Amino acid sequence: VGSSQNPSMVNTVLNTIVAEKFAELADKCDAGADIHDLAREALNENWRVIFNGNNYDPEMQEELTNRGIWRIDSGVEAIARLTDPKSIALFQKMKVLTKEECESRQQILHDHYTGTVEIEAKCLVDMIQQHIIPSVKSAGVGPLSDLEKAVVTLKEALAEIHNAEDSYTKAQLSRVLRLETMIDIRGVCDAAEEVVPANLWTLATYKELLFLDQHTSTGPEDPTFYDE
Repeated sequence: VGSSQNPSMVNTVLNTIVAEKFAELADKCDAGADIHDLAREALNENWRVIFNGNNYDPEMQEELTNRGIWRIDSGVEAIARLTDPKSIALFQKMKVLTKEECESRQQILHDHYTGTVEIEAKCLVDMIQQHIIPSVKSAGVGPLSDLEKAVVTLKEALAEIHNAEDSYTKAQLSRVLRLETMIDIRGVCDAAEEVVPANLWTLATYKELLFLDQHTSTGPEDPTFYDE
């Protein structure tokens, strides 16, 4: 999971799956099957899922797909599997969650995702309107019209999310906003930063953030940040 995510739900899912399979093995053992034969059979049937490669390598991911291993690349879509009939049947069978509890958790997780993206999008709007556009205007250079269009695009995307009928649809739209629309707008902002003089750029740069002590003044006579 991501660094800001709570791993409890992931652990719940994994533990429930493992518990079900152990229960099946226990039933077979009670019926007279040899535990060693059962272990070998389980390993041979599922050997393809054992992977020790690089999960971040697209070629490795393609290899896993070719093996027939099912994967979901979208967190929004993965959350939606909580209410899949197969998932609900598993949780009910193991007495972990009811159908209603699966549905409520799915909605809460989707709402949390949407809320987080909304905060990020509104923050980007503020940064563009309060910092980047004024800097571009002061410098007289940069993609001013594209920045103004970007603000409109972000506000329209947020309005579309607000008007969506259910939490799943809102989360799907939020994913597009975060991973497509905002990425494209980031490129426009980067283009502005490249041409605006440093003394007119009011947002902290990576250089300042990484080497803050070298770009600030500690003397009382000059408390301002760098002016290059």
